[in-house]
Amino acid sequence: MSYQVLARKWRPKRFAELVGQEHVVRALSHALDSGRIHHAFLFTGTRGVGKTTIARIFAKSLNCERGTSAEPCGVCSICSDIDAGRFFDLLEIDAASNTGVDDVRDLIENAQYMPARGRYKVYLIDEVHMLSKPAFNALLKTLEEPPDHAKFLLATTDPQKLLVTVLSRCLQFNLKRLTIEQIVFQVDRILAAEQVEHDSESVLEIARGGNGSLRDALSLLDQAIAFGGGKLVAAEVRSMLGTIDRGAVIDFLDTILRDDAAALATLIQQAAEFQPDYATILDAFAEAMHAVQVEQLIPNAANDAAWPVADFAKRMAPETVQLFYQLAISGRRDLALAPSPRIGFEMTLMRMLAFQPAPAAGDAPARNAISQRAASVASASAATTAAVADRQPTMSAPIASAPAPEAATTPRAAMTRSAVATAAVPALAEVPMPRFDALRWLDFVDRSELRGPAREFASNLGFIADDGDSIRVSLPLSLDHLRNEFALRKLQDALLAAQGRTSRIVVELAAVTGDTAATRAARGQSERDTAAEAAIAADPFVSRAISEFGARILPDSTRPID
Repeated sequence: MSYQVLARKWRPKRFAELVGQEHVVRALSHALDSGRIHHAFLFTGTRGVGKTTIARIFAKSLNCERGTSAEPCGVCSICSDIDAGRFFDLLEIDAASNTGVDDVRDLIENAQYMPARGRYKVYLIDEVHMLSKPAFNALLKTLEEPPDHAKFLLATTDPQKLLVTVLSRCLQFNLKRLTIEQIVFQVDRILAAEQVEHDSESVLEIARGGNGSLRDALSLLDQAIAFGGGKLVAAEVRSMLGTIDRGAVIDFLDTILRDDAAALATLIQQAAEFQPDYATILDAFAEAMHAVQVEQLIPNAANDAAWPVADFAKRMAPETVQLFYQLAISGRRDLALAPSPRIGFEMTLMRMLAFQPAPAAGDAPARNAISQRAASVASASAATTAAVADRQPTMSAPIASAPAPEAATTPRAAMTRSAVATAAVPALAEVPMPRFDALRWLDFVDRSELRGPAREFASNLGFIADDGDSIRVSLPLSLDHLRNEFALRKLQDALLAAQGRTSRIVVELAAVTGDTAATRAARGQSERDTAAEAAIAADPFVSRAISEFGARILPDSTRPID
């Protein structure tokens, strides 16, 4: 007997054997057990997640000789024929190779005939989105009102390409990608049954390579067993897949943070000896940055032993993590544009090395950077003060050697200047901050650099009062949608920039009694428009056209030139 690939040999034959699609199994089981079976089902999802498998199990459940239920016997002649792919009343159609309207017309004509052996004639149309638009239109009527003995099971990886009229006639089930843990469980079970020697790391690498698809993972498993001569070893599986150990990614990151260019070049050379898939390495690097960021925001939340990132979460500032993540995914995207994948990979890592902030180590890098900047500012201020103090005696030295009359006047002048300076300091502190009145408020809004929604919000505010600590303004209830935290914050920032004030802005929902910046601007625009129309009407050429030809100036057709 010829060898049967693992993906076919271990294809689930009962709903209970399916993994990761419990939401679909539950709905179909209830429908079968209650007898409320729709005439058309649409299964969507990426490749290898069980769309056609579920459709075949559903066909067995409908036609099992022991009766319609969610648990087909699996041993009767109908169940056996469906498993073997030779049941006459289950018609599997590949829409990718039968796209035309003539193919669909044959299907419609065949659907009118009663099933040969089973209770239902089941049509399984795979990759249904590949049908042409005329073919879809021809199928619509039958899909909406099929014969009682016909059931349609549609499968697609791209439901967005289906017509809305098709979607509305089907019960749609979206099949999920399988998690790495679910694929690892299935692969472990299959390897144990096949008696293949393996280690946990090799199974994990295959599960990651499956990328959510169990069929892809089992195809890789077949390849890995052949590559390893009947057993699985993690190093050989990585060599086959073109991946590297996650520890190597950690080494890359550690070397970059230590700013060790020579060690980084050595690691790149060592990785290149295995001819890896550089896109996969950059994917792993992005995963590592994600794990670091999660650890920083929610310590111990990820609990992923594959990424020992607790140390990096302390060594890296959050903005550095975001930068490295962006560089990794950008580098992966640009690999195809590089002279070679290795050069693109090297440039990505060297870009990280060049762009990383200077304080790349420490327990609290962000706080340390702020403290260092504050210390630098303080040191600069102290140095400036010291320099001024050192220069003052030098400036007064010539005065001490001057003739007596000048020396007599110098202390008085110095005392006067000192008194003025001394008096000026409290005077500045005691000057009250100017408060707004209605006119000053309008001028402030007009001159501010507010833009977009924040300007529209401020322009519709009516001034009420300013008591220094808070500014009360009114906003019509109909414009309450303009009020939000962003607009208020921008208005307070503009207030701080204009007057150095941090007063609280209190918005009251009430009718505006006076002018707002918006009404004043609208009135000014109206006055300018009126003046422009008058100026046009007074023009000799326009006046002559009006008087001789009965011309007229269309309303709102003139605009002032500002």
